[in-house]
Amino acid sequence: MADVEANDTILTRDAALLQDTVREAGALAQSMFRTELKKWIKGASSPVSEADIAVNDLLEARLRSATPDYGWLSEESADDAARLSRRLTWIVDPIDGTRNYLNGHDDWCVSVALVEDAAPVLAAVFAPTTDEFFFAARGQGTTLNGAAVRASPGSALDFSRVAGPKPMVERLNSSGHEIKLHPRIGSLALRLCRVAHGGLDAAFAGGNSHDWDLAAADLIVQEADGRMSDLSGDPILYNRREVTHGVLVAAGRDRHASIVAHFRNRPLA
Repeated sequence: MADVEANDTILTRDAALLQDTVREAGALAQSMFRTELKKWIKGASSPVSEADIAVNDLLEARLRSATPDYGWLSEESADDAARLSRRLTWIVDPIDGTRNYLNGHDDWCVSVALVEDAAPVLAAVFAPTTDEFFFAARGQGTTLNGAAVRASPGSALDFSRVAGPKPMVERLNSSGHEIKLHPRIGSLALRLCRVAHGGLDAAFAGGNSHDWDLAAADLIVQEADGRMSDLSGDPILYNRREVTHGVLVAAGRDRHASIVAHFRNRPLA
């Protein structure tokens, strides 16, 4: 019992640290938004800018100095295999939706989760331009700007309230009629989080998403009475050696079950 109480006390401390730090990081990103920035391409085609690095540096300085024993995994930091041996690890996307950020669009965010033994226990996603601050703690529900939120109930599909790659979503369409999806949301974390407050009925992630795109949104959806998984219904595991994931879906509990059942009967090739 003492160990449980001690762990709860630590997570309460970390929850306050996380919220304060993500708000500060969001304010920094917002201050650099729509300014002239140095930018470059990493890997095959991923844009990155001096804003991504500045926000990453702020997050790392604040979070790692306060929790030196925790692991660290960020899109904008060199991967350190030491994280694999840590019970608690911060998983960070300093600016999710960098391409949108650099193009002056509003759908970008700061996304940070604290993961314990492969599952997120704290999560914050902050979109400063649209003033959306999502927060979740394991077993305590999800809030948006301080107010409790829940995923939309039911199992019916209104495709205008579904976001994701159209060829994938079309596999759910049994009517034979043309479907019109929700307009594209360039930040994957925001796309998934909008399931949590009922802005979307369901959201899909195509293949090749990463831990930092997903971990915070995953807990935010779960704690809003939703589910997020691969198409077989298996939960997503974080802070593994491999941090890339396949096709995923997030939705309210009943709708998620219906979508997973559909794809079990009609698996992707």
